[in-house]
Amino acid sequence: MTSSAPQAPKRPTTLTKHGDNRTDEWYWLREKSDPEVIALLEAENEHLKAYLEGTGALQEELFEEFRSRIQETDLSVPVRKHGWWYYSRTEEGRQYGISCRKADVDGKPAEEEIVLLDQNEVAGDAEFFSLGAFSVAPTGERLAYSTDLSGSETFTLRVRDLNTMTDLEDVIEDVYYGATFNRDGSVLFYTRQDEAKRPYQVWRHVIGTPAAEDVKVFQEDDERFFVGVGGSKTEDYLLIVTSSSLTSETWILPAGDPTGEFQVVEPRRQGVEYHLSHYKDAERDEFYVTTNEDSPNFRLMVTPAATPGREHWQEVIAHRPDVKLDGVEPMAGYLIMSERAEGTARLALYELATGTHSVMEQPETVYTAGAGGNAEFDTHVVRYSYTSMVTPRSVYEYDVRTGERTLLKQQPVLGGYDPTAYTTERVWAKAADGVDVPVSLVYRADRAKDGGPAVLYGYGAYEMSTDPYFSSFRLSLLDRGFVFAIAHIRGGGDLGRLWYEDGKFEKKPNTFSDFVAAAEHLVAEGYTSPQTLIARGGSAGGLLMGAVTNLRPDLFAGVIAEVPFVDTLTTMLDPSLPLTVHEYEEWGNPEEEKFYNVIKSYSPYDNVVPAAYPAMLVTAGLNDPRVSYWEPAKWVQRLREANTGPNQIVMKIEMGAGHGGPSGRYDAWKDEAMVYAWILERALKKG
Repeated sequence: MTSSAPQAPKRPTTLTKHGDNRTDEWYWLREKSDPEVIALLEAENEHLKAYLEGTGALQEELFEEFRSRIQETDLSVPVRKHGWWYYSRTEEGRQYGISCRKADVDGKPAEEEIVLLDQNEVAGDAEFFSLGAFSVAPTGERLAYSTDLSGSETFTLRVRDLNTMTDLEDVIEDVYYGATFNRDGSVLFYTRQDEAKRPYQVWRHVIGTPAAEDVKVFQEDDERFFVGVGGSKTEDYLLIVTSSSLTSETWILPAGDPTGEFQVVEPRRQGVEYHLSHYKDAERDEFYVTTNEDSPNFRLMVTPAATPGREHWQEVIAHRPDVKLDGVEPMAGYLIMSERAEGTARLALYELATGTHSVMEQPETVYTAGAGGNAEFDTHVVRYSYTSMVTPRSVYEYDVRTGERTLLKQQPVLGGYDPTAYTTERVWAKAADGVDVPVSLVYRADRAKDGGPAVLYGYGAYEMSTDPYFSSFRLSLLDRGFVFAIAHIRGGGDLGRLWYEDGKFEKKPNTFSDFVAAAEHLVAEGYTSPQTLIARGGSAGGLLMGAVTNLRPDLFAGVIAEVPFVDTLTTMLDPSLPLTVHEYEEWGNPEEEKFYNVIKSYSPYDNVVPAAYPAMLVTAGLNDPRVSYWEPAKWVQRLREANTGPNQIVMKIEMGAGHGGPSGRYDAWKDEAMVYAWILERALKKG
């Protein structure tokens, strides 16, 4: 079924810190220019191909199942802004989306379509394509867009005249995500990265002038901070936000004065975050501020736009220990509030005239709701998305005057999908320290609790929440008897800021023990068994996969670790690498001995020991700027050497892509079909 796994020669390097010596036999794999390194990675791909040779028909079957449920020619719900309706659409057989607009006629889209950007045409024959910026000027006459053809997350920025549909001579190389126009579209702001690929500068470009004449308007010298630039929803202000994991600072500039100087709203204070939303009508001109100052779950403040500093902030909604305030978005007379309560992402409305706060009720108990598509300020409807593990993504409008809710579109699932055939629920696993960990499940309603196959997904870092969501791909597992589960573990933000803080720094091991507890609970309750349970996670969730595999290799039939951050200690000791210094506030700085010891205690690469490891599928991207390819490549070598059992550890390297894997949708579907085939072979013991 498979050829011999590639073996990289050992060339031991001794790494010393705090009097501690570590031996890294495969440190040399970081030399990307070494032909021997490239040859090894290509050999890994050939090995995987041989290993999966018998699954070709299954992969094709899965791909066709995925495709059969998707309406390949489709379009998004149009969003109105400044007399235009904007939307994107896809066409059958084409990899990328097409961005379009139609004129507004009596509140509805006109018949004539105007294509703003066909990503398929821009991508051409490139193996990889990613769109980094897509920003239409407030006047509607210009489009700024940026492209990446390697997966390195370094982009080329261009400007398109939407009257003539031609690209101007304005071309700016080596920019980061995003771009923002001033009010009349004559000036464009963008960000650049430093040598460690940290966005640290904001530049101003005057349309029609050479890029060499662009002016740097902001630079962040603290390597812990990342910089971004954007505009307020009212389009009255341009905003520069610079933030670390624990601290933020905002600078503002009236959008009508693009050559003016940005002014700081409130100077940074370590550990204090604040975020601004501008509100302006006939009676008010103010900023609403969400801040964690003395409020771990954030509170809402208001301040005059003319004097936005901290001394003028007044409290609107106090801190709530059981509700996390994720953000606010202004609309006429109201604030749309994104909140998190009992592990659920929900929406609420705050009426400015009465001070009334009301939660928008939803039809299911386990769901995810989020504001989106609210481009215009002067409106009485709230556009939002809704999904659960059985309900396809749906776009609704809610009328704040009448309370009427209108379904605009639900993600089509072709082939007669019946949501009543499936059950979703939330269970609670008891962690090692007694904390209850929520786990969201979905499975066929007729499935017995007989220890059958299951996939358990986890992430658990950066306060990112893995909220319940629908996937038509997932039906291919559910209809084969699988349970799909999401472990809402500490380190994520699923239960608020304290849930995050209880899974970072010295408490990071809670993340791993929570995931193990979730797996053990599923086994104890009969949902699955160690012989049929697959664990899956990527990036920081790949670190999770490595840690739990070292902790409990007996608990899983298979583990999928995608672009995994597994050489954690060595990477965090190298400040020249992308993200390292920024992430001191996530993992701790190992230059301090206490953090060195904590990170070393769980770093997957440093804790591989002789054991019967589960079958493992590991992925990487050669051009990945977030998790360097050599981390998973080295880890696989060490795992194979330590593995005392019969299970195979295989690896896939994207030789022309980065952190996100294949960029085209059909390529991504084929990649997922490969992963699903691997899951089925492991969990159902067919191979």
